[in-house]
Amino acid sequence: ALEQNLRASPDSSLLVDILHKTILHPLSVKYPPSTKYRRCFLTELIKKHESTAAEPLDELYDTLADILNEEESTRCYKNYLLPTGEPVTLSESVAIISGGTTGLVTWDAALHLAEWAIENSAVFSNRTVLELGSGIGFTGIAICKTCKPKTYIFSDYHHCVLKQLTENICLNGFVLEPGTTQHIQTESQGQEAEAMNYQNPKLIVAELDWGSVTEKQLLDLQPDVIIAADVVYDPEIILVLIGMLQKLSTSRADRKPPEVYIAFTIRNPDTYHLFQAELGRSGIRWQITPAHSNTGFLCDVQPNVAILQLFI
Repeated sequence: ALEQNLRASPDSSLLVDILHKTILHPLSVKYPPSTKYRRCFLTELIKKHESTAAEPLDELYDTLADILNEEESTRCYKNYLLPTGEPVTLSESVAIISGGTTGLVTWDAALHLAEWAIENSAVFSNRTVLELGSGIGFTGIAICKTCKPKTYIFSDYHHCVLKQLTENICLNGFVLEPGTTQHIQTESQGQEAEAMNYQNPKLIVAELDWGSVTEKQLLDLQPDVIIAADVVYDPEIILVLIGMLQKLSTSRADRKPPEVYIAFTIRNPDTYHLFQAELGRSGIRWQITPAHSNTGFLCDVQPNVAILQLFI
């Protein structure tokens, strides 16, 4: 279809438009995607242009030359546009595994959970949310920008992940509260925020080791909602996660039990069934939440993502 449009528009204005809405978009210029990704994208754009026998476009070749002169980096940015039109910008690792962890990239289940949350914002509105295994922060940042939680607690264990997570929170217009490293609150969003009646959630980044966390520590967090994405991928981790959920269930005193939602990509059906079996063995009931309406901002994620609601 693009080739047909290009042939119908020999002045190449369409390609220039595409270039300025992608690689040369102000957000991509400020927070550039990986060098390899931009190089491949531009090469494809040039191929499409050359197939139309139109006049060469200097701007395309100049932009590619600039990218070819860049040094490859181990880090890149990814920019996501939420349905509200707001961007989420993340600094990520270009490698799936780096620093001995897979927590420095965004996984499919995090995207699905964010999209589901935006469609079900009442679950999070004016409530305290605890996210387990926040990684570099996509789901939490998206929820904080769109669902108006009262308090949002990002948590993870790996020190590199916590550092990157904190940087990404700040990158998205949230600033550290003066004098602390744990509590984070949003900076003033100006007139636009007032028009939206935007409430600044209280944001916290917590180091949380599921195996050693105490019932007292969990009680102090007092979450109304608990979420996690892509944390169910290994039998050992499943057992530790369920152990912590049981601690949460016994540590809540007289409080109403939190709502729990776990999203994961079903890569290995055996792991998925083991998770369900271990939940049953521990007395935790579960149900699959209805799939979202697919009208959101995702187009390239895997379809085999499930979101389970747990009753602890």
